[in-house]
Amino acid sequence: MEYLRQTIGSAKLRDVFDLPLALRDKVVEVIILPADDNISETPKPKRQLGFVKVPPLPESFFDPLPEEEIQAWGL
Repeated sequence: MEYLRQTIGSAKLRDVFDLPLALRDKVVEVIILPADDNISETPKPKRQLGFVKVPPLPESFFDPLPEEEIQAWGL
């Protein structure tokens, strides 16, 4: 595993990190390790669902429900 280990003045890090007061104006050691080896720079394409073939809905699907159906649902 590759990593970076370097001793540096904390003043150079103030624009990168919000350092605690105890580490300001000191020489600090910075160690950078990879968090994940499988990071992709390009986003994955969206997957398209296609496992279910649904016929188009008939126009009557959008008609209002009969009153007895509405009452059966308790609405």
